[in-house]
Amino acid sequence: MLQVSDLHVAYGESEVLHGLDFTVAPNEIIAIMGRNGMGKTTLMKSLIGVVPTKSGSVKIGDTEISGMKSFERVASGVAYVPQGRMIFSTMTVQENVETGLTVTGESEVPDDIYELFPVLLEMKGRRGGNLSGGQQQQLAIARALASRPKVLLLDEPTEGIQPSIIREMARTLKRIRDERGLSIIVSEQVLSFALEIADRVLVLENGEVVHEDERANVDEGKVAQFLSV
Repeated sequence: MLQVSDLHVAYGESEVLHGLDFTVAPNEIIAIMGRNGMGKTTLMKSLIGVVPTKSGSVKIGDTEISGMKSFERVASGVAYVPQGRMIFSTMTVQENVETGLTVTGESEVPDDIYELFPVLLEMKGRRGGNLSGGQQQQLAIARALASRPKVLLLDEPTEGIQPSIIREMARTLKRIRDERGLSIIVSEQVLSFALEIADRVLVLENGEVVHEDERANVDEGKVAQFLSV
């Protein structure tokens, strides 16, 4: 579903990602792990087109998207939940989710979105800024899913969220994968969450993939060493 080949990304003269290669299959969740400053957010921003690609290839299916603008990538099937969620705080929950419909031509939020996130149905008339952190994260994911993506990008989704909500989010992401056949990429520092949801774990260090393993074979101690300062 997603194929990244020899991806180089730079801020000006400073290269941050040095030739990344990985694929994500339909119905697969991969966790991109690493300490702060290792390139996780830059990778996410480059995949959605907020940060331009210096060289390399990013494909959704057979479609090359590395030269596309962000809105064109969304139309091609990429959805992005940024770090910090970035919801529209003065708009209602329903209005926030509706902003994700712009590429689908639909005018109403599909019922299956609210089935995934019942709390949003209860609060659809409430302003986004009045929700808790966990509810805002659910709202950001719902907004992304409204665009009917093939690939869902989540940047540090557990940041600032209480453990009970994190467990609920893990269940929801696995349900999304199972019911919709999406490819999901999660950048994450919380190892327990990554191992709960991911089919495969990649570790980034200084802009390169230094470790990769299937979930069943992950050496938790080794991955934890990469994450420790």
